[in-house]
Amino acid sequence: MTMRRIFITIVLLVGWAAVAVQAQDDILPASVIFATSTGYWEDDGNSPTVERAPAGAETTAKAGEKGAQRHGYYKLFAVRQPDRTSKIFLQQIGQGEAGPAIVSTIELQEFSDLKPYVTDIRPENSTGIIKQPGLFATVYLKTDPAAEPTGWTVLIDEFGDITVEKATN
Repeated sequence: MTMRRIFITIVLLVGWAAVAVQAQDDILPASVIFATSTGYWEDDGNSPTVERAPAGAETTAKAGEKGAQRHGYYKLFAVRQPDRTSKIFLQQIGQGEAGPAIVSTIELQEFSDLKPYVTDIRPENSTGIIKQPGLFATVYLKTDPAAEPTGWTVLIDEFGDITVEKATN
């Protein structure tokens, strides 16, 4: 009887572990190699989501939420492509009563045009406290796998305008 209980317990534990591993795999794809959540945004609910070229924007906000005060943060992340280069995306995340929700997702074409090998993404600071709207983050990348990485800044000002440029030291 004891052996039977041990066997059943092992089977249950292995089954739960398999479900937990599958759930973890579904949360973040392996192709996401770097990510940072930083910055702050707010609006009156009537402002457009962060957009650039219409073909690059994917909006997931609900139309019924217009007109309500909204706020949240930004997420900047790199997705590895089959050729080992990366694409970099910017998400606008809304904070609501039901928890965080994606408001918009755009590809930063300036990086895609470089076909970069991303080595790191860092926020301006790691305190988690942002007192003014906007975003400032640095993306470290190589355009040649054998080269040294260079820094590129991603800046969103208080009006929501996005600037991507090579970092100056």
